[in-house]
Amino acid sequence: MWLFARPGPSGFSQYSTAEQVTDGIDASGLTAIVTGGSSGIGSETARVLALRGAHVVMGVRNMAAGKQVQEAIIKEIPTAKVDALELDLSSMASVRKFASDFNSSGRSLNLLINNAGIMMTPFLLSKDNIELQFATNHLGHFFLTHLLLDNMMKTARKSKKEGRIVNVSSEAHRITYPEGVRFDKINDEKQYSKYQAYGQSKLANILHANELTRQLKEEGTEITANSLHPGVISTNLFRHIFTPPSFAEGFVSKLSNLLLKNVQQGAATTCYVALHPQVKGVSGAYFSDSNLAKSTELAKDMDLAKRLWDFSIKLIK
Repeated sequence: MWLFARPGPSGFSQYSTAEQVTDGIDASGLTAIVTGGSSGIGSETARVLALRGAHVVMGVRNMAAGKQVQEAIIKEIPTAKVDALELDLSSMASVRKFASDFNSSGRSLNLLINNAGIMMTPFLLSKDNIELQFATNHLGHFFLTHLLLDNMMKTARKSKKEGRIVNVSSEAHRITYPEGVRFDKINDEKQYSKYQAYGQSKLANILHANELTRQLKEEGTEITANSLHPGVISTNLFRHIFTPPSFAEGFVSKLSNLLLKNVQQGAATTCYVALHPQVKGVSGAYFSDSNLAKSTELAKDMDLAKRLWDFSIKLIK
């Protein structure tokens, strides 16, 4: 039972917090983008990266909420460098504008934390007419990474510091459709399962990092790409699981206080993979509880990863 878990090889466990796994690490001189930085583990990730000295740019859909988080971080850490830029990952136009604004600002980019996500929504289409969970959780981040990669490559060459791309996936990648990704049925409402569609999008996060790793290694670029499971955290992502609200929702809410990770623990693996020296040179790996972990065979399927890459490229053009 996880309540009695011991630290893994890294020295950390699911009890570890983001502050603990980055204790003593100096991130000054680094610039990080954190998507979904206005709430949940995204805001805690932004806070801890700023605490360690990084200049953090939060990509947020709700600018009012983003400004509140920005102000709260600066109030706690007066020396923090934190900005908020509008970013709606379900809209390719918004992703394009965010990347254009960032790149034209002249800022370098060392760390890209693809954290934002939605979870188990009813069937909906994005502004670009793509199933919403796939569009937001995978395609928006795929496009964002694509648009920022040149900046990251230039930064890595100039700074002689390893760039890191971190995809926040989930153990839910195990609960996808039998074929993994339904390329020909992405928008099939009749066969839509909000649970498997979420799992599909989280599997895509892992496959994206793995294929990106292969390409970056071929080019000899000092950038790594990894994926992770943050843990099961009680956040507002759960709002679509119980529709309409029920006794079960209230029960799970109370149970979560005892069994689920808090936000400080939930952001730990992201911050560990983003900053810790133990992860230097590691790419194409999957992490959980700030330790290396095992993903599914589908997640390791490089042919599937390449097919997803090609499919995604067509969608963003």
